[in-house]
Amino acid sequence: MHARFKLLDVEVAKKDLDVRTLLPMGYDFARIVYLSSLRDFSTGDYHHDGLARSFSESAARAALVAAHQEAFYHMTLSPIECFVAQVERFIRSSPKDYASSLHAWETLEGYRVTVPSDCDELTCALFRSNIKIAIALLKSRHSIPLQKPQPASPLLSLDR
Repeated sequence: MHARFKLLDVEVAKKDLDVRTLLPMGYDFARIVYLSSLRDFSTGDYHHDGLARSFSESAARAALVAAHQEAFYHMTLSPIECFVAQVERFIRSSPKDYASSLHAWETLEGYRVTVPSDCDELTCALFRSNIKIAIALLKSRHSIPLQKPQPASPLLSLDR
């Protein structure tokens, strides 16, 4: 009976986290980055003061783990167009200029810390591959200057 109450606490804590924090973010990549920021990189433990105060530390931790995995798997298994759009939306949300933010994501590989701790190897590899594809596509879109269309052949002058 005690375990049932614990499971119910986790479900209610996750619902609270979803409604108050995650759903207003609007998209999975922002949720993934946010949730991974609540994880101690030395221990892998998640912590959220408000959630732990409202529920218990263990219920809060389990809710954070579940929410992180859910957002991560949902995004990773989404079509590549949606994946790229989410990465672009996140990069554009930075106060830094777009090119600098894109360069930082590419060189620093901050996306590596967004993977849930117990993610299977294949899904992790798919996520990282999709991020690299997204960054390459976004870089190529950004680096193509808009030019006036050129005619296929030069126009001949009638007076020649």
